[in-house]
Amino acid sequence: MTTTTADDALRAPTFHAPPSRRKVLVATTIGNALEFFDFTVYSFFAILIGKLFFPMATAQGQLLLSVATFGVGFVSRPLGGIVIGQYADRRGRKAAMVLTIMLMALGCALIAVAPTYAQIGIAAPVLIVVARLLQGFSAGGEVGVSVTMLVESSTNRNRGYFASWQFASQGLGIMVGAGVAAALSHWLSPAALESWGWRVPFALGVLIAPVGMYIRKQLHETLQVKEASTGGASRTAVRAELPNPLRVLLRSYKWKTLLGILLIMGGTVSSYIILLYMPTYAIRELGLPSDAALLASVLSAGITFVVAPFVGKLADRYGRKPLVLTGRIASLLAIYPCFMWLNAAPSVANLLGIVGFLSVLLTLHAVPTITMIPEMIPNAVRATGMSVTYSIGVALFGGFAQLIAVWLIGVTGSKLAPAWYVIVSLLLSTWPLLFMPDRTGVGIDDQPSP
Repeated sequence: MTTTTADDALRAPTFHAPPSRRKVLVATTIGNALEFFDFTVYSFFAILIGKLFFPMATAQGQLLLSVATFGVGFVSRPLGGIVIGQYADRRGRKAAMVLTIMLMALGCALIAVAPTYAQIGIAAPVLIVVARLLQGFSAGGEVGVSVTMLVESSTNRNRGYFASWQFASQGLGIMVGAGVAAALSHWLSPAALESWGWRVPFALGVLIAPVGMYIRKQLHETLQVKEASTGGASRTAVRAELPNPLRVLLRSYKWKTLLGILLIMGGTVSSYIILLYMPTYAIRELGLPSDAALLASVLSAGITFVVAPFVGKLADRYGRKPLVLTGRIASLLAIYPCFMWLNAAPSVANLLGIVGFLSVLLTLHAVPTITMIPEMIPNAVRATGMSVTYSIGVALFGGFAQLIAVWLIGVTGSKLAPAWYVIVSLLLSTWPLLFMPDRTGVGIDDQPSP
């Protein structure tokens, strides 16, 4: 009787039936968009949520507590990446993707029905914190597993295009979230918005989730397990014999994981500053109207949604590294002059033009970046590797990006300080490219040695 070792299962995967590629794109887009939809609407209603759930604090304290509650989602992201990534490498990508969207829906439901402080006292903010921790946990696994499913469902010729839909779906979620928040704020009275209107977007998130869950259950599995030498053993039995995915990752691929985290930094900081902080910056520092900030958010998100798939195709044709370098060099040259121009001539037109231009450059280097990382890691630990890399990178650099930008302005007294922060982040995160191969057109499971 022939036995299967852990190394055999890692290095000799079996053939698996190709999934419906259109279904994969739809299934992953729905889940990712739902995550960023929730992300956006919570940001827009942060002041109102602070008033309803933290009334014991001052107005400033309410906002800070609400924002801090939002931030706890970043704390639980790495844990979610580790747990759900390993689950995907043992039980399969499909099972993990169904789990993440269930957890997202549960988090949305908790916020949608949570009683306010006036109704149940201190238990109210505790419920909101639990919901945000749950959403952060699910998000930590969602991105890594969905990117893994996308690249494993693609061919050597369209892997960049498939991976691009992860970034495109972020733009879709932000765009729809901003649109729903704006519509509610416009059509509802302040009293109605405070009473029940702010709950509507979270209820919509709950209603969307079952659709995504159903579609994800129809997907074919892309986790590969060797069967040729199992001696009749089931896939479940073979998986049980495999070593812990996180242990394998840290033992054999820790250098690649570190490179991936650093590579993520540039795109993450750029994304959070351009897509999320820039509109706030325009209001607080330049005195532009709040409607302009909302419009800038919608424009930026819409551009990333439309442009990302085209960039993915370019990455498949010309390679990952050339696009990352082109986008980052262009961003390095443009970010400081853009901040100078906006400060010298603050206007809605200039804000929209600058945010739109920088969003195109961001997409140019962000899309091939999220394609390169899973290409470095073998199938058996790919979901764990991608989840850990992305969730830690976002938690460390994305979660604190806006806070650091505000702090730098206060410390230096310069409104141009956020531009320098982006520049330093881009420079540091471009260094890993020296050690990362460009695997454009190479079979994703034709892995070199660690």
